[in-house]
Amino acid sequence: MEESMSGLKRTCRCAELSTENVGQTVTVMGWVQKSRNKGGIVFVDLRDRSGIIQLIFEENQVGAEGFAKAAKLRSEFVVAVTGEVTRRSGAVNENLKTGEIEVVANDIRILSESDTPPFPVEENSKTRDEVRLKYRYLDLRRPDLQRNLLLRSKASLLLHSFFDEEGFLEIETPMLNKSTPEGARDYLVPSRVHQGSFYALPQSPQLLKQLLMCSGCDRYFQIAKCFRDEDLRADRQPEFTQIDMELSFADMDEVIEVNERLLKKLFALIDVDVPVPLPRMTWQEAMDRFGSDKPDTRFGMELQDVTDVVRSCGFGVFTGAIEAGGSVRGINAKGQGAMPRKKIDKLVDFARDFGAKGLAYLSINEDGTYKSSFAKFLTEEELEQLVQAMAGEAGDLLLFAADKNKVVWDVLGNLRLELARQMELLDKNEYKFLWVTEFPLLEYSEELGRYQAMHHPFTMPMEEDLPYLDSEPGRVRAQAYDIVLNGTEIGGGSIRIHRSDIQEKMFETLGFTKEDAHEQFGFLLDAFRYGVPPHAGLAYGFDRLIMLMAKEDNIREVIAFPKVKDASCLMTQAPGVVAPEQLEELGIEVTAKEEETDK
Repeated sequence: MEESMSGLKRTCRCAELSTENVGQTVTVMGWVQKSRNKGGIVFVDLRDRSGIIQLIFEENQVGAEGFAKAAKLRSEFVVAVTGEVTRRSGAVNENLKTGEIEVVANDIRILSESDTPPFPVEENSKTRDEVRLKYRYLDLRRPDLQRNLLLRSKASLLLHSFFDEEGFLEIETPMLNKSTPEGARDYLVPSRVHQGSFYALPQSPQLLKQLLMCSGCDRYFQIAKCFRDEDLRADRQPEFTQIDMELSFADMDEVIEVNERLLKKLFALIDVDVPVPLPRMTWQEAMDRFGSDKPDTRFGMELQDVTDVVRSCGFGVFTGAIEAGGSVRGINAKGQGAMPRKKIDKLVDFARDFGAKGLAYLSINEDGTYKSSFAKFLTEEELEQLVQAMAGEAGDLLLFAADKNKVVWDVLGNLRLELARQMELLDKNEYKFLWVTEFPLLEYSEELGRYQAMHHPFTMPMEEDLPYLDSEPGRVRAQAYDIVLNGTEIGGGSIRIHRSDIQEKMFETLGFTKEDAHEQFGFLLDAFRYGVPPHAGLAYGFDRLIMLMAKEDNIREVIAFPKVKDASCLMTQAPGVVAPEQLEELGIEVTAKEEETDK
């Protein structure tokens, strides 16, 4: 029978007890982790958010009724227990914070009984994700997830304190906004009052925080909920949290300095010292050296451009790519020269997933001879020059891609990471930060047949590149900066356009007519007529940042109630069907999408 806790008050959490409490009478409350009935004595591990304490039930201490209650305890029963803290009579448990003590019970109340849980509530669960997420309220009881939520909470408190000390105002921006042409991935909310019209949930508070700078708020921050209707990955969710900030009268150096102070304080939570100032690298250098604009610098294996070395060789794959305006680049997998052909073939298949037509390889045997897919097309001198350019030594495996630069970067950048995983070069205990700067302002979309903003259309171009907006838009660099940690972009920002002539020119370059620009962004352009301070900002993905701090591989492990790959919630079964009466009131008619069938 379940009992009331009336008249009882918890004196402490389970793992807050220590040898200093020996001799004290305490009341602890929590969930039964496990129970062991040894006949005349019952051992119970009691768990709460803080950890575990061992309870001892003996009939002469707790009475016949109390002992009978203890004997019926099962996993996940919720109990309140009063007793005396004593030193353990048995062996000390080195794995527990409270391993030197136990509580000898003199009273017990069963506050709630539990069915047998669908999986053990324990650290490092091997239970399938689908089951864990269906019963997320049980999953969240596990100590590792409890630690992640605690870390997230502490980080949030630190952020608020830091921004207050730095003179930022916390200002909430609305969740119901207007959809924009750049918002193809918006979540839409129908309006009952304005039937046929829709709000959009924010993908970012970008325009609103810029308007706050126009409003004289000087420095703004917000822990902002954002939404994006796109395919999910291990580090992405349809609803996510941003650490959002904007600063007036600030240049890139000032934004970076503020954020380096923030990162140093934030990572002190996990006893990691962030050495500032952090290194900086231009986008072009990052692509040339690592094939990625978010390079993982925990290991080497950098890309080498060997275009000039093989420009006149007899291998058509190389020379054809060069003649078409592309390049030939390679990576040196040190010590992997003995890799079996089957494994190399798998790397070739991996490269094809990123656009490669193939992958050329050259293994350097211990005796100095070569095993290669293309060596027969090169002279001995050309081979020696190529190996020298790649700093190749006996036992190394050299891998090459030849194509347009974008394809070569993508292929080798991802291949580099795959090899690092196979070679176990990725140390989760190492934290390598990097600022990447001077991104291209625009990138050409073959699908749209026009240029589009690489970041967003409110990013200020490098002033020296402004003349190229008309003649060579692809050449224009942005005053943008991303903060990268261990190969993951954890935040990004830019100097914003604060001049109406440049903003209108940017819209024109992106294919907007003046009418279209004013229809979509008139409120921003109007604000530009009344004195706009130069301003800049940055936003972090809070979930992604905590994921890395907690050394997790999936963002779901640091979010209380996450979605799965198809953006659904296995626990609540969201999204769900809406009652016809609600749809009618909103003026919405749902039509079933017919499934295509083979004819």
